[in-house]
Amino acid sequence: MDWLTKIKSAEKTALIQDGKRKVHYKFSNEDEMAEEYNIETNILVRRAWKRGGALRKTGQWEVEVGDPEPVIQSFDVGIKENANSPYIVKRITKTNIEWRIRNLSYPVETYSVTADADARCITVSTTNKKYYKKIYIEELSRVNLCPEQKNIDFSHKYNTLIITYKKPLQVLDLEQKVLQELKNVKTIKDGDLPCKPS
Repeated sequence: MDWLTKIKSAEKTALIQDGKRKVHYKFSNEDEMAEEYNIETNILVRRAWKRGGALRKTGQWEVEVGDPEPVIQSFDVGIKENANSPYIVKRITKTNIEWRIRNLSYPVETYSVTADADARCITVSTTNKKYYKKIYIEELSRVNLCPEQKNIDFSHKYNTLIITYKKPLQVLDLEQKVLQELKNVKTIKDGDLPCKPS
């Protein structure tokens, strides 16, 4: 099923709150998706998934776009990830898809950022072999495109590698069609929330 058909067929609820249009989707395969759009710019600022099915119900949301879910500290003794480990935050702008890989302190000439059309991803590596990551671009997969090197740019500052990918016209067109579909969803304003007495 293509992305636009999936969006159209989903059960959708929408709410305007804190300057954002928040849309919740329920899909026929029991997956759920939550999106937040900036009201003024209509740019997606957050997309998270909760995968359905009996085996996958963990209650955790997988963040596709936006800041990762905050980690709740537990007092269990065991192995935990180093707080200084690199992590990726994905952002969307009007014309680009952007990834910020934080906690990477190497100089910019250390990095290689390449389009891998066969694997349908961007590969990030360092010449000192200290970091390697494949970044899959869902937006391209949804329009059946492979990444192209000419659309990639990157820079490095404040221990962060910033990768930008220029959106192809097909991605821009799909985004506009999704926004048009969301205009048809009945939206509740923050002050209009129904009050359910307990």
